[in-house]
Parts: sequence; structure tokens; C-alpha cells
Amino acid sequence: MNGNGKRSAPFRLKVWGRNACFTRPEMKVERVSYDVMTPSAARGVLEAILWKPAIRWLVERIDVLAPIRWESVRRNEVGSVMSPRSSGLFVEEQRQQRAGLFLREVAYTIHARLEMTDNVGPEDNLTKFQEMLLRRVEKGQCFHRPYLGCREFAADFTLIHLNEALPEPIPETRDLGWMLYDIQHDNRADRDHVHCCTEACRPSFFRAELNKGILHVPSSDSEEVRQ
Repeated sequence: MNGNGKRSAPFRLKVWGRNACFTRPEMKVERVSYDVMTPSAARGVLEAILWKPAIRWLVERIDVLAPIRWESVRRNEVGSVMSPRSSGLFVEEQRQQRAGLFLREVAYTIHARLEMTDNVGPEDNLTKFQEMLLRRVEKGQCFHRPYLGCREFAADFTLIHLNEALPEPIPETRDLGWMLYDIQHDNRADRDHVHCCTEACRPSFFRAELNKGILHVPSSDSEEVRQ
């Protein structure tokens, strides 16, 4: 924890799964993944395990532990979202076949810190939330199953304690281009981003580089992050 008591020591969480798709927004209809996990996807994994209004996750680094491999799939999807005011949705009428380029056999180490927000209660403190996180990870608890970009790609997870050696990242360096950093939502959008609209969402991007298997994530107020 730092001196002002608002930010925790780093946590290291290893996550892995059979497939992943960290969708490139510029690809529109077809689902094509970035080469590696995005900071927003990493935050989503962490929030699936622990989220409260009093805290937020700051992702600082993502280590790529498995070789970057691809898998091309064609699958059926529903082409619209059911409205709460509608009587139902007829899948046969809305079914669309789309191609996807996904990652396979992925594994990452997420480095992140907890930071207190302005929504703290009288009994909220970092020690409380750090201990809560440790208990939840040790028991495999989560608010919903963490996933790797898309909900159908479930993630397994385990905590790497500070006294444990880190898994070795892949020995690969490459320019990843402009990558989605995160999406800011105003009060009209729900937390699961299901009914997100253009006016309610403000995406930001950064120039990403994989350096010997490590993706360093700039802070949100850095000049490297652009909207």
C-alpha cells in the first residue's frame, strides 16, 4: 500500500483458458481478436472476482505466458438484442452466421492494484478489500465466471503470491498497434454494458507493444492514452 492509503500493493493473478477473443472494434461484424489480452478485458476478469463501489482496479501489466496461436471458427449468432418491452425474440428469424478469428490455449499473468474511490463508506479500507480478495480467490469465488473477452470463453484463475516466482513470459517482442485501453460508461449504461449505446460509451486507445512477452499498461491519465 502506498503512503496515502488509497492504493494497494500489486496483485498478480494468473488466468488461462481454451479460447479467447479480445475483439477489435474496427472489425465491425466479424469477431477478430487482438493478439493479446486488452487492459479492459483484464479489468473485467478482476471485477468478476471482486467489485464494490468503494474500489476500482488499476491494471499495470499483462504477461503473455503461452505462444500466440489462432483458431478460425464459423458460428451462429443472434443478430439483435431483445428489448425489455418486447414479447420475445424469434431466434430462427434473427440467426446470422459469422466468422471469428480467436486465440487458443491462452494464459496470462495480470498485474494490478486496488484503488479506493470517492464512494467509500465509513467502514471501508484497503485492508478489508485486500483480505476479501485473497479469500475469494483461494475459494474460487466470483460474482460471475470470469471470461476471456467473450462470455463463452470461460477463464480459470489463481493468485500468485508476492513470495512466489512469476511464470516466465514468452520470449517475443512485437508492435501490437493501437489497442483498446478501456471504455468509460456514463450513468445511462449498466455495468455489464449490455445496453451500451454510442452516446453512453467513450472508448480510449493506446499504442501497445509486447516486449519479451510483457505488455506494459499506461495509467489512465497518461498522454499515451487517447480517446
